[in-house]
Amino acid sequence: MSDTTPTADLTFEQALEELEGIVTDLERGDSTLQDAIHRFERGTALARRCEDRLNEAEKKVAVLIEEGPNLLEVDMQTGEPLSDEPRGS
Repeated sequence: MSDTTPTADLTFEQALEELEGIVTDLERGDSTLQDAIHRFERGTALARRCEDRLNEAEKKVAVLIEEGPNLLEVDMQTGEPLSDEPRGS
């Protein structure tokens, strides 16, 4: 994984690891202005990639909560059921 790897090719974990490295580098403050801008731009793209991957995971998971022998899909943010019908009945 390198600064030239397209963010779309990175897993969530790879993007997060690279982003953490960029944050550490920028916090040190020993980069040139041009390098800091370049690293910030890359960091922004990586943060978007992480957010996209998390949103994809949220949609795929759609949180299934066991309710007796049945499963109920709920909204991840509100906890409200997505339908009145349990799945798997």
